[in-house]
Amino acid sequence: MNHTDDQNGASDGLLDDSVVAEESAAETIKKLRDRLKKAVAEKQEYLTGWQRAKADLVNARKRDEADRLEFTRYANERLIDGLIPVLDSFSMAMGNKEAWEKADKNWRTGVEYIFGQLKKALNDAGLEEIDPSGMKFDAARDEAAEYVPVDTADKDHAIISVIQKGYSLNGKPMRPPKVRVGEFKK
Repeated sequence: MNHTDDQNGASDGLLDDSVVAEESAAETIKKLRDRLKKAVAEKQEYLTGWQRAKADLVNARKRDEADRLEFTRYANERLIDGLIPVLDSFSMAMGNKEAWEKADKNWRTGVEYIFGQLKKALNDAGLEEIDPSGMKFDAARDEAAEYVPVDTADKDHAIISVIQKGYSLNGKPMRPPKVRVGEFKK
């Protein structure tokens, strides 16, 4: 081998090294691109999973809140249902005018104040009195306790009097009013 051959050999070696370096760089870039694609796919998978988990948590909180409100509403309904007879007792006591007027005025004032507080607290909780006085009888709303003969056709199926008050809680009937209904017969 002469010097020229050495140079050619050396230059061939350099060429080989640069080709190898270029192939190695291209391979490295390809590997990096593959790793980047894989990382982006994993990131998207994690992001999707995180978003789904977050939505599930928000939905679970909403369900828990709705369940808590329903439980509170049910608990209130039971409590209020138990207090309706107390309202009836107050109404009966104050409805007997003769006996009520005989009681001490200060005592009556105190009882009326307590009754007012109880009614306000129950109204604030959503209890409403159903008073169909003067209306036509509605079987979906009222309970007919008695039919009373009336002398005119315009009083037929009209509510003559309320025997027992009815109540609804937040628009839902709790107890229908018991009423006397007029019945016209020719």
